[in-house]
Amino acid sequence: MDNDKRTGQQAVPDNLDDWLTPEQTHMLHQIESFGWRLKFIRRPVFQDPIVILVSDDGKKIGVLEKDGRVNMDPNITIRD
Repeated sequence: MDNDKRTGQQAVPDNLDDWLTPEQTHMLHQIESFGWRLKFIRRPVFQDPIVILVSDDGKKIGVLEKDGRVNMDPNITIRD
């Protein structure tokens, strides 16, 4: 896995069950069948993790909310 440039953490941790809710895990498996993939998980200190998805063409991003919904209009900035 790619490492975060600032902290050296993996962008997608090996232990996804520790970071995703059951609803997020279920939706992730469903949305992967449409070509979407988990890009990274932001892990801010003292806050809930933010799960970032990317479309198969890399042009669209989404946030996988705690309840399993996919927010296709997130107010986030992603650097390359």
